[in-house]
Amino acid sequence: MDYRIAIVNSSSFGQHFPEHIERLEEIGPVERVRVAGDCHGKELAQALEGYNIVIASVTPFFDKEFFDNKRDLLLLSRHGIGYNNVDVDAAAACGTLVTTVSPKVERDAVAEGAVATLMDCMRRVSDSHVAANEGRWAERASFLGNGLSGKTLGIIGCGNIGSRVVEILKRGFDMRVLACDPKHFDHWADVLGVEYTDLDTVVSNCDVLTLNADLNPTSYHILGEEQFAKMKKGVYVVDNARADLIDQQAMLKALDDGTVAGLAIDVMHDEPPKPDDPYFNHPKVLVTTHISAYTQECLVEMGEKCVGDVERYVRGEAPVNAKNVPVARG
Repeated sequence: MDYRIAIVNSSSFGQHFPEHIERLEEIGPVERVRVAGDCHGKELAQALEGYNIVIASVTPFFDKEFFDNKRDLLLLSRHGIGYNNVDVDAAAACGTLVTTVSPKVERDAVAEGAVATLMDCMRRVSDSHVAANEGRWAERASFLGNGLSGKTLGIIGCGNIGSRVVEILKRGFDMRVLACDPKHFDHWADVLGVEYTDLDTVVSNCDVLTLNADLNPTSYHILGEEQFAKMKKGVYVVDNARADLIDQQAMLKALDDGTVAGLAIDVMHDEPPKPDDPYFNHPKVLVTTHISAYTQECLVEMGEKCVGDVERYVRGEAPVNAKNVPVARG
């Protein structure tokens, strides 16, 4: 069989480790395909006409309409651990195997990224850096920040990555931790002194809130106007999971009235976002370009996993971290 491979909307795959592209080229032609972040359905199927293997980023959206119009796709390998942009059941019905990067590959990098941007936001590191470069040294007293030590950390989503965020902040800053997650890991929580509780208790008592949940119908806009109304003034929020865990309009209101002292966010609703997105240039918002997984160690392992997915598929071997069981092709 002839294979044609598309790398879709990934700005990192193969860029730092070209050997990953070279290994794919031994299997078939490889091309980069860039589409709008919200592209989906028949339009996306047409953009990927002729390709039967895809390595995909967090966008675009491989929905049922896409798979109904793209019956020749053999493998979709997500260059990441999340797959909320892929209808895995529709893929299976069309004979398409969907795989993702194993969760542990991104665990340390993404958790460390959350802590890094949180501390930057709380201590106003980037603001001070800009002032220094512009010769505004005399303004240094205006960059008054807040500390972490001994404060209360609230976390929504305490799984693979969230649990690592907790470990870093609990052990490093002696924080009290309130966790909201339907799954409880009691031994882990007992060792660290983590208190599992409900969403209202988390948002009502935290000084710092980190969002590390999957995006699904139950977590969409889990942080909205109702939750902000229960917060004390001056909470810091960090989100490097999914932008739509937050109701943006409610967040902007909370920033303006002082409920939220600062937001550090590494994910946006559309990527790349529109230039007039209200988070941009907001004095209390630190936006980064979805770089939480961007460490040398993490990217090489992510690339290895995606290349390995393709190599295993063409050899007829069992997949690793498959998200569905495709129907047999006739």
